[in-house]
Amino acid sequence: MTQSEYVLRMADLRRACSVLLDETERRFGVEVDLSRVSADYYWSLDPATAFDMSETPTAPLGCGQVSDDVAEVAALVRRGPEDVIPLGHDLDHLAGVLRLLAYLDLPQ
Repeated sequence: MTQSEYVLRMADLRRACSVLLDETERRFGVEVDLSRVSADYYWSLDPATAFDMSETPTAPLGCGQVSDDVAEVAALVRRGPEDVIPLGHDLDHLAGVLRLLAYLDLPQ
């Protein structure tokens, strides 16, 4: 990996998200009816454990919930500019929604 490839540029990430969300919308439409999704709960590994490669995780897996993730993302977009954004918390919920979209794209 070159030095320039070892930098995460927010503009690149924003563009990648835009491309992927546009394709997701093309495939699944402007809304995903969660009542038609056969999964709500999923296994989760907390970020501190997931990125600690010095040892194999021994802590039990956590459990995430898609409906909670979607509710938290909806609450995020309703916040005002003066509200504090708990970045780690909100990104984790967004990641849960993105995992759901990846799951929906798996071959059936």
